[in-house]
Amino acid sequence: MDLDPALLEILVCPQCRDALFVDHDASELVCQSCRLAYAVRGGVPVMLVDEARSL
Repeated sequence: MDLDPALLEILVCPQCRDALFVDHDASELVCQSCRLAYAVRGGVPVMLVDEARSL
């Protein structure tokens, strides 16, 4: 998974607006506050709460 570092700096959780961290092994962006993981498909983060995976 190769995301632009500038993009990672501005992305936040769409539910709580907290910071996200990158889980390279699972190709996901993870919000520890909401305990949600957002998939990254084809290099594009899917930032939809309805499609997020619960941790």
